[in-house]
Amino acid sequence: MAAAVLEVPVPVRRTRLRGALASGRTWVGILLTALVTAAASLGPLFAPHGENDIVGAPYSDSAPGALLGTDYLGQDVWSRLLAGGNWVLVTAVLATMLGMVLGVAAGLLAGYARGWVDEVVMRVCDVVLAFPQIVLVLVLLSVAGPERWLVVVVVGVSHAPRVARLTRGMTTGLATREFVQSAEALGEKRSRILFAELLPNMSAPLLAELGLRLTYSVGLVASIGFLGFASDPSAADWGLMINENRLALAVQPWAILAPVLAIAVLALGTNLVADGIARAAAGSDPSKGAGS
Repeated sequence: MAAAVLEVPVPVRRTRLRGALASGRTWVGILLTALVTAAASLGPLFAPHGENDIVGAPYSDSAPGALLGTDYLGQDVWSRLLAGGNWVLVTAVLATMLGMVLGVAAGLLAGYARGWVDEVVMRVCDVVLAFPQIVLVLVLLSVAGPERWLVVVVVGVSHAPRVARLTRGMTTGLATREFVQSAEALGEKRSRILFAELLPNMSAPLLAELGLRLTYSVGLVASIGFLGFASDPSAADWGLMINENRLALAVQPWAILAPVLAIAVLALGTNLVADGIARAAAGSDPSKGAGS
């Protein structure tokens, strides 16, 4: 009987994930995200010039081989756009994964252990949440320096309290369910209950949160570059490109619009994926039709 109870949530999780993949908005998000990811990953291989090569006069729209014109130094905007996505994409993904791992672990621990453990973990999260995310990131980077690994750590840590609160709320609700009580009665280890029983039953909401955190990470990492905290000021960076060329918007708009559009499409894609998963988890996917 206990084994049958433990297997109940599995098809429910699979149905929710299938529902998310059946949603049109999810596939649009996947396609947009894949498009920007492919451009950021493979773009440098197809760039007509090096990211720091001078190919013409500053802010020129007729330089030879410069599809989108040149920037404030005469560098090819198209080549820098193709080369500048790696920093934003890789940093955002690593920071998001770090934040999710830390937040999920803290939330599971707090929600299942309760008592003083719950109080300590949640109060630490409250302290971190008291600071606006961008302010916390910039303060730490201004003190320690804009090293790439530190950007990943700081952005990831800034996400962790939000993920922890979500995970803790779901854990407290699931901890009293029959399949958890059955596992406890069978003498299962706490680690197995946390990661084999509780965590899989949070998959859809956590995947939605993963997409949302990735969207915020993209914006944060781009903002860090825009505000001059890039680890290499000479390297191509979408946020830094916007800052470098912002005074010439009327003269050479593509030097600014190209990285802005790349960031916007990536953020929109990840947000649509997160929204599709959230709608499927809530059972409100419009792709199922009004009569379902």
